[in-house]
Amino acid sequence: MIDLKALEKNFEEIAGRLRTKGVEEQLLTRLKALFEEYKKEKRVLEDLQAKQNSFSKLFGQYKKEGKDINELKKELEENKAKIAAQQEVVRTLEAKLKELALSIPNPPDPDVPIGKDEEDNVEIKRILEPKAFDFTPKEHWELGEKLGWLDFERGVKLAKSRFTVLKKEAARLERALINFMLDHNREYGFEEVYVPFLANSSTLLGTGQLPKFEEDLFKICDEDLYLIPTAEVPLTNLYREEIIKELTHPIKLTAYTPCFRKEAGSGGRDVRGMIRQHQFDKVELVAITRPEESDEVFEQMVQCASDLLTKLKLPHRHVMLCTGDLGFSAAKTIDLEVWLPGQGKYREISSISNTRDFQARRAQIRFKDGKKNRLVHTLNGSSLAVGRTLIAIMENYQRADGSIAIPQVLQKYL
Repeated sequence: MIDLKALEKNFEEIAGRLRTKGVEEQLLTRLKALFEEYKKEKRVLEDLQAKQNSFSKLFGQYKKEGKDINELKKELEENKAKIAAQQEVVRTLEAKLKELALSIPNPPDPDVPIGKDEEDNVEIKRILEPKAFDFTPKEHWELGEKLGWLDFERGVKLAKSRFTVLKKEAARLERALINFMLDHNREYGFEEVYVPFLANSSTLLGTGQLPKFEEDLFKICDEDLYLIPTAEVPLTNLYREEIIKELTHPIKLTAYTPCFRKEAGSGGRDVRGMIRQHQFDKVELVAITRPEESDEVFEQMVQCASDLLTKLKLPHRHVMLCTGDLGFSAAKTIDLEVWLPGQGKYREISSISNTRDFQARRAQIRFKDGKKNRLVHTLNGSSLAVGRTLIAIMENYQRADGSIAIPQVLQKYL
């Protein structure tokens, strides 16, 4: 959640950053008006409380001097009643502010490039050169159907569109990739965790999926449970409403989970193949750090995910997202985009984000820093989207006869 105290002190500066992230002027105007009303009513409360303190001192003085206290006592009682009523007014406004704040995204870091959408993202670097084929490379769905690896029709029959059945070597490669990614992440100091694939509303509120993105979640009927959209949700919330006594080193976690998304805003994009599915496998990285360590850990997470692609010999690039393309909870994001020769372009395969203390404030994750309790910084990243990695292998390792070679680093897993 956005820092309301910081917003109150520096409203115009933070509002300016929020505008670059696409926050509507109407929402900012409403927020500013609510802040002004809150500050006005809070001042009234503070004046009443100061008056009560003054009356209380006089009351003690009058009693000591033997003066008549009946009139003063009456004023004290009346003022006390006014304070109680005003406290309720302030509490109501504070609750409205917090409720509105839940729908406001994390302001982007000052060094994030300003832009409207993915067209304004900034390429940082490219790793490995795309292979030059002596034939026209096919797209993954054509390869998969010909080899009997991908069964789109039966996926629809079993569920609906955007579900796919993996068969033969595709199913084995999916499992091999999960194990390969988890082993790689453990080598980079990430502790492997196995988490529930369902989460309650408090958990989803903590990482920012609720209330704003409920339409993109699959909810369990008559239960306060949702299918998770990413392992970021349970991993980050492992420490929800906790004070970590010793945070001498960053807490670094990795987990495999299936992920479930309605893809409510995807429209007609990527309707063919497995680029955009309602159910997909992903290996996730999550870190919980002291604020002063989060930038360094962010770079480590980017490198960890990028090295996976390098080990698989998959050409990819690092892209800094502009303000308009940032996710709701992210203050800064670097995407890794893998080269797909069948499509002839780079496609996102990982997003690594630093959310600063945005999620920690929502989830109340703190750490002991001497005598003080401070909010942690939380970070998350795909390492990697398994289905998209399978797609990248199919397209980059295809042969002229339609067969697909297996990357050397995966052969021991098969």
